[in-house]
Amino acid sequence: MYKLLKNILFCFPPETVHHFSMNRLQNICSINFTKNIIANHFQYNHSLLEKNIFGLQFKNPVGLGAGFDKNALYLEVLQTLGFGFVEIGTVTPLPQMGNEKPRLFRLPKDKALINRMGFNNNGVKSIKEKLYQWKNKHSHSPMIIGGNIGKNKITPNEHAWKDYEICFNELFDCVDYFVVNVSSPNTPGLRALQEKEALKKILSHLQNINQGNKYPKPLLLKIAPDLTQEQLDDIIALSIEINLSGLVATNTTIERKNLQTNTTIINNIGAGGLSGKPLTQKSTEIIQYLTKQLNNQIPIIASGGIFSGADAKDKINAGASLIQVWTGFIYEGPSIVKNICRALKNE
Repeated sequence: MYKLLKNILFCFPPETVHHFSMNRLQNICSINFTKNIIANHFQYNHSLLEKNIFGLQFKNPVGLGAGFDKNALYLEVLQTLGFGFVEIGTVTPLPQMGNEKPRLFRLPKDKALINRMGFNNNGVKSIKEKLYQWKNKHSHSPMIIGGNIGKNKITPNEHAWKDYEICFNELFDCVDYFVVNVSSPNTPGLRALQEKEALKKILSHLQNINQGNKYPKPLLLKIAPDLTQEQLDDIIALSIEINLSGLVATNTTIERKNLQTNTTIINNIGAGGLSGKPLTQKSTEIIQYLTKQLNNQIPIIASGGIFSGADAKDKINAGASLIQVWTGFIYEGPSIVKNICRALKNE
């Protein structure tokens, strides 16, 4: 059924289809009768899937990565589809439009996407309000919500720590964990913040604020797949020093190696982060390296090229505690959570 629907949807611009599809699902899930039908069809719950990671109880290990529900608009839908956790954002202090359209491109031959969205979001105040509305209505929801935070494009790197502080403080009471995003390739200069001293300044500052709260929140870092071994080693050392709760590995890549899509098409698309199947092996290798060097001291959320139960198992076998889908959700459809959960339960 989804295969047929996907062929139709893929005839239209990706960003337009994204909002159209999610808004229609939102309408369906606003009616209890139809919402229950969707839940019964797509959810897969079992006690064997439950996990307690960095002090949070996940009903299953399958999450949705940041960038899909940037503004916390579709939490009802995503809960109905059975996600164990959802990462909203990337959230910035001020609203921003992001980069010029078109900025999202499909590579069907590679089961991949290229995006250069540029942290388009409604700003932390608006998103905070949406999250409070969600929590007030769903105070007993088992779905974990993460807050992925970044800096505004207009903020110079030397003041980036202030943007992360604003987002952290504003969202502290309405998310379950935080992810610091310095690894998107779509905000000019952002990846420079992955360098040791710049990163230490941001993470140390946030951790000081965090530990000053009665109940600190798990603080994680999302890393790029394009880091050198030396940069990875710096992040490993920093993660231990600052006592990070976890790492998200990985963000999108700027590489364009071994793609099936015609080179002319790739060149015409231009800059952006590549996600999907081409990232599968690279992200798994990074997870393996992090796991070995950290000696399992810090949990890892796997992200990158997860389309099936087998992909999820590979990431978990590499050392990941949880997994996130994004591009796989686009290509495989709403059954992806159920299919992965069933495979993991029957492992």
